[in-house]
Amino acid sequence: MGSQPESPGFHSQPESVPQTPQELQDEQRKLRRLQIMVNMVMSVISQDMSMTIDEASEMVADTRRAALAMFPGKDLAFDLIYRPRLQRLMRERFRIH
Repeated sequence: MGSQPESPGFHSQPESVPQTPQELQDEQRKLRRLQIMVNMVMSVISQDMSMTIDEASEMVADTRRAALAMFPGKDLAFDLIYRPRLQRLMRERFRIH
């Protein structure tokens, strides 16, 4: 209770390769950092009324780069899990149709 469900698809190893408890803990820590980072970016974009669309777009791009640095090769997972949330926020915040 109270914790967010783990995002599917952001595992750095295939399911067939067992992870050590330390590897699993490290991955969970990175995943939590990613979730916090995305939430912070969304909060800043939605609350900073002086932010331009270009600045917000750069923040989104930086977030994606950071996510892929933590989870190399997981472009599709980011695009399926986080991109829709960020795009929806951008549309709402900047009234993009």
